[in-house]
Amino acid sequence: MLPTMDGVLATGNARLLLATRLAGQASDGLLQAALGTFILFSPQRQATAPQVAATFAVLLLPYSLVGPLAGVLLDRWSRTRVLVVANLGRAAVMVVVAVLVARGSDGLGLGATLLVALGLGRLVLAGLSAGLPHTVAPEHLVTANALFPTAGTITSGLATVVGLGLMAVFGTDAPARLLLVVVAGLIVAAAIARRIPPHDLGPDEHSAAARTGLTQDVVAVVRGMVAGVAHVHHRHRARRAMGVVIAHRVAFGTLLVTMLVLLRNTLNPVDHADAALADFAITGAAAALGALVAALVTPGAVRRFGQGRWSAGTLLAAAVVTPLGLASLSLAGLVAGSAAMGLAGQAVKICGDTTLQSDVDDLFRGRVFSLYDVGLNLGLVAGMLLAAFTLPPDGVWPPLWAMTSVLLAATAAWSLRPTPVGG
Repeated sequence: MLPTMDGVLATGNARLLLATRLAGQASDGLLQAALGTFILFSPQRQATAPQVAATFAVLLLPYSLVGPLAGVLLDRWSRTRVLVVANLGRAAVMVVVAVLVARGSDGLGLGATLLVALGLGRLVLAGLSAGLPHTVAPEHLVTANALFPTAGTITSGLATVVGLGLMAVFGTDAPARLLLVVVAGLIVAAAIARRIPPHDLGPDEHSAAARTGLTQDVVAVVRGMVAGVAHVHHRHRARRAMGVVIAHRVAFGTLLVTMLVLLRNTLNPVDHADAALADFAITGAAAALGALVAALVTPGAVRRFGQGRWSAGTLLAAAVVTPLGLASLSLAGLVAGSAAMGLAGQAVKICGDTTLQSDVDDLFRGRVFSLYDVGLNLGLVAGMLLAAFTLPPDGVWPPLWAMTSVLLAATAAWSLRPTPVGG
């Protein structure tokens, strides 16, 4: 394993790309701690399934409508510059968010500002994925896709825990003060990305699209979206890989809302918001641990079993463990279900990212990853909305858990179907 990992991090650009991801996702974790406390775990608010789903939907859906446009830009502009400018833009927006939170605003203004921040954040994540094949050799892509996103997810989870601790230290106006730490982290991420040479992450210099002017860029946006969809449509493995990961996100969305409502309204007294938040942090840590295990074992498991069988095995494990954990109505059960979903989610994401990077031409890679990201958002929101329209106030509804189990099992079966490599 160590020689392979050394190969992944052999180049300076690979190390810089990883450092950019870690700094940015650590900032994301701190942001989640600040906003989670301010919006969903405030002692003055009782979280309901519709409220939780609406909060996430407002944040995710608008970007899902414009995300494909960002992918076209990633295939036409220097991805290095996109990482720098987008992170600096997020830092500027976070200053505005901090001011709004300090004033106690949780209305339309805060939601609109967060939409801008989220859109820039998703652009950064798509750029990181699209640029990764330019920093590692093809034979190291599976390991790179295990290391980079998983390291970012774990860093985000740890930062959330640290952020919750800082909230107690900061005292009055703690969420707003923590958001200023987020600003600093995003500036650091931009500074690291700036050390990568402008053209080293693509798009390739020979691409005619990369040399056109602004007017042509605007005209090409719609054409680029259509071309990206058509390109994936004719790449059967890539299309199936995207579908498998999105299906898991639907299941994860239902789990996330269910856990939030159970922890807030059933497993803890309603007026004990801090206890509910602490329990949610534990379940989040369990999901991160599952993702870490997936990162460590997926490269070897893929070499031994193949991507399809390994994805199917982890999805089946989640299909069994997760509903049983929810049915136990205990923190231990929720922790087990979170760990299983984290393991399956990271395993299928690693396999899906690798398939897209291998089967999609670099000319289309940026817009394809943006479309992919939009699909993940839509899948997550779909699962949340399903929970919002079915869960009672206490979060206990076994039929939803059974449907989630069936979805995961069906996705596992789908991942085992043979698919041609090319178009």
